[in-house]
Amino acid sequence: MEARILTNEEFDAFSEHLILEEKSVATQDKYLRDVRSFMIYARDRAVTKETVMGWKKQLVEKGYAVRSINSMLASVNSLLGFLGWQDSKVKNLRVQHQTYCAEEKELTKAEYLRLLEASRKDRQLNLVLQAICGTGIRVSELRYFTVEAVRRGEVVVNCKNKTRTILVPGKLRKILLDHARRSHITSGEIFIGKSGRRLDRSCIWRRMKGLCKAAGVKTSKVFPHNLRKLFARTFYGIERTSRSWQISLDTVVSTPHGSISCLQARNIAVK
Repeated sequence: MEARILTNEEFDAFSEHLILEEKSVATQDKYLRDVRSFMIYARDRAVTKETVMGWKKQLVEKGYAVRSINSMLASVNSLLGFLGWQDSKVKNLRVQHQTYCAEEKELTKAEYLRLLEASRKDRQLNLVLQAICGTGIRVSELRYFTVEAVRRGEVVVNCKNKTRTILVPGKLRKILLDHARRSHITSGEIFIGKSGRRLDRSCIWRRMKGLCKAAGVKTSKVFPHNLRKLFARTFYGIERTSRSWQISLDTVVSTPHGSISCLQARNIAVK
């Protein structure tokens, strides 16, 4: 059997494949970044199961988190499947699932409020924090917060081949439109930089980490997904309460965590 050597031609073909599969830009970047990492490890060696296992072992030795390794393996396994090299795929590392989230990793409402206070001088970041925690939106979905959508009070999100509608709480809607007016943004995306370019994930991540010292919050707790989890905990607490009231409502909208009523969505406070 002819030796399987990864070349730039295979890399480019896989890149084109991801586009045709309608993967999001963020997903494409992630897959290709992981594949490049594997190619650097493999160099001119033949790609066999042993080669991929060697890379997997190296990632473990370098101290990568189990979930990160499994994510990287998924990217390379996708490449191998595309190339028809099924016999070179490897299994993920086994993960012991936790039925709870350790308190030291959870972001509390008090800590969230301190982060808001610390971000007062960075109005744009302050609004990013409020948008994520007030609606449960993903960082990659901030681009759907346009002047037009916020005016309507509903943000329609298309992500991972799914469409859902996010209600924007009244107070958040007001301050977002005020920010757009002050920034001379009359239409289109609200969360853009001075150059007019969309805010990227790494920029938001870095600016959020920069708030930790002033806010007195551990850096390990401050990242976008933890804000989404705080939203979820707030929402599910409201959901349980509303069920006990046995309120019958006609309008139901889709959120990142399922379908909820308009009343429930508007009860998720934005400070």
